[in-house]
Amino acid sequence: MEDELHGVVPCSSLAVDSILRVGTAGALWGLCIGPYDARKLELTGVARASFVAKAVGKFGFQCGLVAGIYSVSRCGIQRYRGRNDWVNGLVAGTVAGAAVAARTRNWTQVIGMAGLVSAFSAAADYSRTS
Repeated sequence: MEDELHGVVPCSSLAVDSILRVGTAGALWGLCIGPYDARKLELTGVARASFVAKAVGKFGFQCGLVAGIYSVSRCGIQRYRGRNDWVNGLVAGTVAGAAVAARTRNWTQVIGMAGLVSAFSAAADYSRTS
């Protein structure tokens, strides 16, 4: 079903969908990990609630950002190339991984993250199209 949508639905709609889905998953992860980290820091009361709220926002935003960059890149590359294969996921994963790690300003981390995300993306696309 998802393959049918790539030819009809605009890339921006696919990006919004993935941002909402993966961003929600990231927010839920922040809701799970936030109290754990707050307990490790021995926070209580308002400070604990604030810490958990910031964790929810941080993880939700980061996950949504990666998903949006990946889906826009993959859709754009697919439309440009006119093919739906693993190369689209490989290139889009490289772009998304590099964008995430770019804030570190460490080229080793940028290259490593780009390679890691692109490998997982290409493997997922290859297994889906095979």
